[in-house]
Formats: sequence, structure tokens, C-alpha cells
Amino acid sequence: MIELTLFLDELNIGIVLLHKMMVREKDVCWEYAEKLDGNKVKCKFCLRVLNGGISRLKHHLSRLPSKGVNPCSKVRDDVTDRVRAIISSKEDGKETSSAKKQRLVAEAKSPGNYSAIKALISVETPSPIAKVFPSITHMGPSSSNDAENAERSIALFFFENKLDFSVARSSSYQLMIEAVSKCSHGFRGPSAEILKTTWLERIKSEVSLQSKDIEREWATTGCTIIADTWTDNKSRALINFLVSSPSRTFFHKSVDASSYFKNTKCLADLFDSVIQDLGPENVVQIIMDSTLNYTGVASHILQNYGTVFVSPCASQCLNLILEDFCKIDWVNRCILQAQTISKFIYNNASMLDLMKKSTGGQDLIRTGITKSVSNFLSLQSMLKQRSRLKHMFNSSEYSTNSYSNKPQNISCIAILEDNDFWKAVEECVAISEPFLKGLREVSGGKPAVGSIYELMTRAKESIRTYYIMDESKCKAFLDIVDGRWRNQLHSPLHAAAAFLNPSIQYNPEIKFLGAIKEDFFKVLEKLLPTSDMRRDITNQILLFTRATGMFGCNLAREARDTVPPGLWWEQFGDSAPVLQRVSIRILSQVCSTSTFERHWNTFQQIHSEKRNKIDKETLNDLVYINYNLKLARQKMKSSESDPLQYDDIDMTSEWVEETENPSPTQWLDRFGSALDGSDLNTRQFNAAIFGSSDTIFGL
Repeated sequence: MIELTLFLDELNIGIVLLHKMMVREKDVCWEYAEKLDGNKVKCKFCLRVLNGGISRLKHHLSRLPSKGVNPCSKVRDDVTDRVRAIISSKEDGKETSSAKKQRLVAEAKSPGNYSAIKALISVETPSPIAKVFPSITHMGPSSSNDAENAERSIALFFFENKLDFSVARSSSYQLMIEAVSKCSHGFRGPSAEILKTTWLERIKSEVSLQSKDIEREWATTGCTIIADTWTDNKSRALINFLVSSPSRTFFHKSVDASSYFKNTKCLADLFDSVIQDLGPENVVQIIMDSTLNYTGVASHILQNYGTVFVSPCASQCLNLILEDFCKIDWVNRCILQAQTISKFIYNNASMLDLMKKSTGGQDLIRTGITKSVSNFLSLQSMLKQRSRLKHMFNSSEYSTNSYSNKPQNISCIAILEDNDFWKAVEECVAISEPFLKGLREVSGGKPAVGSIYELMTRAKESIRTYYIMDESKCKAFLDIVDGRWRNQLHSPLHAAAAFLNPSIQYNPEIKFLGAIKEDFFKVLEKLLPTSDMRRDITNQILLFTRATGMFGCNLAREARDTVPPGLWWEQFGDSAPVLQRVSIRILSQVCSTSTFERHWNTFQQIHSEKRNKIDKETLNDLVYINYNLKLARQKMKSSESDPLQYDDIDMTSEWVEETENPSPTQWLDRFGSALDGSDLNTRQFNAAIFGSSDTIFGL
């Protein structure tokens, strides 16, 4: 019996040692080396012969200075990443003392103790971050512990890599987690090298393929080239070119035009190249903002491309109107008074808690796509919370608050009790709302060229109605609107689109059709330049304006106000084929450069002279993918979302900041117990916390 026991002991030890030998023979790094006689290996990359076996080969391939091993000069980056991970895991998994190994061997000697053998064979190796936060590796038996550990790991991934909290709202974020959860145990994410090469190229190809599918509709609908421009006080100028059609808006490319931004000839050549990229026969209009040499470039395009229109950016013009409204003395005073209240609340943690409690968790202010939009959206929000604000400042909770004795408190209460202030807020909201509505209509990325004329007409009419008893104020606002409309926004294409829009053409309340008919005829002559092309156009116009034939059928009548104008013409315009083709091409266009928030620091990095060619090409590809994915997400966004408003409050705006350069302590003190994702300005999170000089995409 004793001999049998000794035999089993030796057998257990033999199994352990044999397994260790098998593991050594199956080391994944052998695929990178050739085994030679003795304890020598030959690297398959640089063909160097190394003494010391597989261990020294790993240090050779890792390119880390270690034990006098020369680093390999020809090994691939993905192999280096893999080998380093292996070395790291082995070092992390080393026993802290030889006693533990001896204990495991002793346990293995016990008859039937195969769990100890398994422990000796396979030891979980914690990651470096798990060494700092060891509780991550503790996996309890319950699923709740699994979920908590997963969330903790995700949180640490965000914090360690300085990721914006808004990333968690991305649709691809949850898709990634679901995809990983379906993988088998032991799945490892792609390395940096694989992401930068294989997957970057693959995803770029997928995005490009989507754009090719959209291009097929251009023959029918045409497309709009959008030139989105950014300049600074250092004479830098970047131009992003996008192409828009009813199905999608696509990012085409980004160009650094700093060296020739004031040179009309060079800019004209640049626009020529973009038009040729997309096909002159497909381009209906080009939208550019006022920062470009608009007149010179527009003249060149109109002269060389007979059927292409050059239009101003409707969203920029509407924003400038709101900006001019803010400069009116009493409007500016009203905004400053409202900001006094918001600054007092948002710069004190206990006040912010009390305000959230009073408003049911809602914010008092709003962050819009521009400063002027933020002003009027915030006034609108403050007006809705008027009674709750007054109640909060009169509550017992507020009176016992330490901030109730501060000097700002007296100012806030005085403003809240001032009826003239609230009357001014009501006026600001009433006058700005039609223009905010217009901005929403043109900023969502949908074809709105057929709506802008009516929107501006109705906005002006609302001013006349509101100030019917105050001619002075009425004139002040209308002068601003008319000045911007005449000098910037009015376009023959907008007039023609309004004339062809069935919801306008057949609306008996519309009075401006006669005024825009001349512009409509000019556009027709431009798009149908020969008499042969216009042969039957007069009869077709009469069929449309008189609602004859298919234009007057019940389905067409019912769809006038519910179906997009371009689609309406496609369905019901067959009896006027020439006019139908022209109408679809006109009514399928956007009228604004506004799509979603741009991150110009990303584009600055693309065009940085400090970057080598490889980095620049990679970053170009990343921006191409990133911009187009965001445009696709914008297209799929719910109709309930407001295109003028961001999800997060800008904690550096004039509605919050008390000083121009607050210290980090002041910035953090502002949040207190209210510090959560919804209170952070996620758009400026990286710049505020980590500094604006941090690199993008790790390049």
C-alpha cells in the first residue's frame, strides 16, 4: 500500500512537470523562431541566432532593453505588441515567493488532488490596471457581481483614457458591448496596430461603399456641395467639403487653404476640383458661408458652370439676425440680468442641488449651437421655470442656505421680482421663436430650400403682429431682418423652390407668389438654357399652378402638406415631365451648412506640419470615418431631438462663468454633490480637464 501511495505521488508530480514541458513546447512565440541545436533559436524576422531559448527570443521581439538582448529591427508592430503582452502577463503572474510554489507542489503530491494540479498549471494573470484596482479581478458566483465588475472595468477604461462621458451615449458603444458579450471566454480585443491598419482600412471601405450607393440618386435629385469654413486670428483657414442629397450628407474632404485663402484664383481652382470630383452634371448648388471670398468665387463658378447656383448659408444668416437682436440695448440688458441669476445658481453646489430639486431635475439654462441661440433658448427655459424659481428663492430651504446671505442673493431676488425684467424676457422669447423655428427647419440636414422663403416671411409677419402697437420696436427688428435678407440670404433658387412647393403654391393665405414668379422664371432659364428644352414648359407650368390632371387628384391634394415637396413632384408630376425633372432637382437641396457640432481641433491636427505623411494619412482616414458616422447618426436621430441644442450644459459659457479665467478649484467647486455626467460640458471635457494640446486618436 505504501508503494502504491509513493507511485501515485510520483505520477502526480510527473503529470505536473509533463504539462509544464508541453506548455513550453507549445509557446506561441515558437511561430516566430526556428529551434536550433542546443539551447539556441533563430529569429524568423532578422535571422539572428540567439542563445538562451524562447525566453531571450521574447525579449528580442519585444524590442525592450533587457538582459543584454539586442532588439529585433525587422519585427512587425503587431508581433511586438503581442509579445509584450505575453511578457507582461507572465511577469504579473509570477509568484511573490517560492513558498507558494512549494505549497502547490506539496498539494499536488496529495492523492487525487487534481484541483491543485490545475491551480499550478493555469494561474489567472491580472492586468496592470487590475493591480491598482484589485477588486476588479474578484469574480463572485452571482451575476450581479459580474455586472458590477464589468461596469467598473468600463469606467476605468473611460477614466484611464480620458474619454468624454458622452461616448457612452453613442449607439456604437452599446453595440460593441453586446458584440463582445457574444464572444467566447478569452476573447482579446484587437491590438493598436490591427486597429490602425486592418480595421481602419476595412471600415473606410464600408463607409466609401455607402457613399457610392448614394451617388446613384444624384442623376435624379442632383446634389449640393457644402463648403464649411473655419478661420482664426493666426491666418489659418480650413475648408471642409460635404456633399448633400435627400438620402444623406457625406463628408468629402478637408483642405488647408491658409496659404491662399485671400486668393480668388486659387480658391476658384479648389472649387473646380471638387465640382469635377462629383461631376458638374450632378451639382445643383454650392453653399458657402461669408468667411470665404464669396463674391469672387461665386462669380467664377457662375461663369464656368451655367446650371450651378451659389447660395448663402441660411443657418448662418438666421444666426446673424439673432446675434443682431442680442445687441439691442434692452435685449442685451435682459440677457445680462438673466445671466446674473444663472451664474449665482450654477456656481454654488447647494444652490444647484436646490434648483434641480425645484425644477424636477431639469436645467435652468440651455447650450445651443451658437452663443445667440444659447441666449434665447436659455431665456425661453427661464421663462418656463419662472414660478418655480420664485418659489425656490422664497422657500425655507433657501432661507437656511449659507448662500442666502451673499450679496448676489439680493441682486437675484430683485431681478426675479422685477416685472419689467419678465416682460422683457417674454418679448425676447416671442420675437426670437420664429427665427429659432426657421433655424431648426434648415439645420437638420433635410431638404429645406423650398421652406426658407415662407419661414422668413412668416417670421417678419410675427414681428409686425407682436409690435402692432409699438412702431419703434417693430421697425428696429424688421430693419435687422430686411438688412440680412436683402444683403445675404435672398436667392433666386430659394424663390423658385418656394414657387414649386405645393404647400405654398396651393395655400390661399400665401400672398408673395406674384413677387417670386420672376425669380422662378430666371431659374428655369438657367436650368433649361435652350428653346428646345423649354418647348412645352409654359403649358406644364399652367398644369401645375391650376392643379390640373394628376396635380389635382385627391391623393396629390392630401399629400401637399404631408409629403416632402421633392417626393410629391416625383409621385404626381408625370403630366409635366420637364418641369417635374427641374422641380425634383431644386426641391431636393438643403440650404444650410449646419449639420452637427464640428471639432475643428481635429482638422487642425490633420493639417499640422509636424505630422509625418503616414500619421497624416491615418488621421485623414479616421476623420473621414468619424465625420461620416456622425452624419449618419444625425440622419437617424429622433425627430424629437432639437438640432439647435446640445445635450450637455456648457460650463464655460457666459451663463455660468463668473470670471474669464477661473482656477481649477473654482471649476470643481461649482459641481459639488451635483457632479455627474449630465452636469458636465462633455463637448469641452477634454480641453477643460486634460488640456487642449492632447493628441487626437493617439497619433
